[in-house]
Amino acid sequence: MTKVIASVQNPLIKNIVVLREKARERRIQGLFVAEGLRETAMALRAGYRPEALLYDPAHTDEGDVAAFGALAPDALVSVSSPVFEKIAYRAGAPNVVAVFHMRALPLENIALSDAPLILVLESVEKPGNLGAVLRTADAAGADAVILCDPLTDWYNPNVIRASLGAVFTVPVAAADSVAVVDWLRKNDLRILSTYLEAARSCYDTDLTRGLGLVMGAEATGISRFWIEAADEHIIIPMQGRVDSLNVSASAAVLLFEARRQRKFAV
Repeated sequence: MTKVIASVQNPLIKNIVVLREKARERRIQGLFVAEGLRETAMALRAGYRPEALLYDPAHTDEGDVAAFGALAPDALVSVSSPVFEKIAYRAGAPNVVAVFHMRALPLENIALSDAPLILVLESVEKPGNLGAVLRTADAAGADAVILCDPLTDWYNPNVIRASLGAVFTVPVAAADSVAVVDWLRKNDLRILSTYLEAARSCYDTDLTRGLGLVMGAEATGISRFWIEAADEHIIIPMQGRVDSLNVSASAAVLLFEARRQRKFAV
């Protein structure tokens, strides 16, 4: 029988608000909040274990509820409209708010293709940017995204929203920079960093081999550590007056240039 919650003072409802707003609590509890029919379905298909799937029967289609119920019948929770307004960004829309258990992906568990395409992000701070990068990584078929010394966690609700659920489809790992370099070397991956002082264009660089593309935040770029660790520095040629792109735009250029080269490689 589906659980029913009608009060905004319910402990589960209060905890969802806390999890949505506080990264520290997400880490302590090992739980995160996802919102949206598509995002929740993607998480379930990716094997994330739900703690609760909450919906407002006044707005959410019975067919959608039945579909989620078939995947996780014990997690379904029907809530009143005032309760859903408390926990949802998009109240009054066909929707679901889900609480999932986090999953950790150690570097050594990343599955690699024959010519791996790994995106390494250093200290990317804005959740919207990280979400957009994950969406691009999914579209370009990257093997994984590795976060080095992350300033935001990929279970931030804004990351999930901006990624359109790609955070659940792209393998994501987090580790310190030293461990990531060791892992890249161990797997014979060439390290290419984006660097404003580089002279070599990404279009003149061989991106067909297994590699790790290293990018940093727009404001600071990559650290001295990655400048020294990289096998080669590359740049995206600019035709206008600005000297840099948003990190998500830069990631799209590089990942799809790598895919273009690989398509036509002999």
